[in-house]
Amino acid sequence: MSEPVVVTHSCASYPVYVEPGLLTQLDAIAGEQLKDKRIAMIADAVVHQLYLQGRLGRVSWSGETLTVPPGESSKTRDTWARLSNQLLDRRFGRDSGLIGLGGGVTGDLTGFVAATYMRGLPYILVPTTLLAMVDASVGGKTGVNTPHGKNLIGAFHPPAAVLADPLTLATLPEREYRSGLAEAVKHGLIADPHYFDWLEAHTAEILSRESHVVAHLVRRSVAIKAEVVSQDEREAGRRAILNAGHTVAHALEQASQYELTHGEAVALGLIAECVIAEHIGAASKGLSQRVGNLLNRLGLSTRLPRPLDRSAVIRGMEMDKKNRGNSIHLALAARPGEMYRRTGWTTAVSEEDIRAGLAAVEVA
Repeated sequence: MSEPVVVTHSCASYPVYVEPGLLTQLDAIAGEQLKDKRIAMIADAVVHQLYLQGRLGRVSWSGETLTVPPGESSKTRDTWARLSNQLLDRRFGRDSGLIGLGGGVTGDLTGFVAATYMRGLPYILVPTTLLAMVDASVGGKTGVNTPHGKNLIGAFHPPAAVLADPLTLATLPEREYRSGLAEAVKHGLIADPHYFDWLEAHTAEILSRESHVVAHLVRRSVAIKAEVVSQDEREAGRRAILNAGHTVAHALEQASQYELTHGEAVALGLIAECVIAEHIGAASKGLSQRVGNLLNRLGLSTRLPRPLDRSAVIRGMEMDKKNRGNSIHLALAARPGEMYRRTGWTTAVSEEDIRAGLAAVEVA
């Protein structure tokens, strides 16, 4: 295999491999990474049908498999309990390990089961969506959603390894593929102006899924996130910048009853939060337009598809984990590659500021 991107954390480190064809080596790699473990796979049901049942190619996997329905509706405490009970029924013990095959929902669920089952099992993530490759599979965050908001129940539990096979992206539906591009734009915005420029210069190749271009995009985004989380494993400081756009995004997802994909909501959240940054003088005028233009060229909408209750969106933002006291805090970009840091890695904003940002993405 090629050299991995390495993510360090308080106890050790883990490799993130980005290479075409990794799925055909899964059995062997799992045996190396989870040596002498009894391994169960938790797989997205659609991915399981496409890959493990042979419709789109063979995954070299011979172990036991549990499946979950695709989509955010599966990311619940009920699903976590069902998976945990299935492992107990099959007598998996503390000498076990897990593999999560699928998108971000499957990865977060697998990680949370691994973090809590028998007080902690090692696990491998095999992301099959662009969003999961560039974001959800890196950093060790696990968890489930609640009626009060996304990811409010969870744990930090890093994987033993991540295996990202870009060949899986060839079969990804267009909407899901473009949704993942929002996180790549975020990475350039928060940490690397040259990457942001590269994204602007290669939109056509990215949209046509040229293999070497997509591989570079995945690897660079993984490297950016790995560098950030390695410095701040438990989100005590700089790691908050990875939430740029997400405070608004999570609230939009919830208010839309998850009609918006996560990536679609992140695209809108990035624009809204850049408008807020301009509104309070944290960013110069024009940042939101530049970000919006890039997102639009990558096929992501810069407006909500239907009206949402603005007050409901703000109530959703009030549940964000970055908030302190009674203030909503946002991770705001000053310009591509640089975050606004007048009061730390996040900035308190008023309801008036938030309403200005939301107005920029509402139905025209």
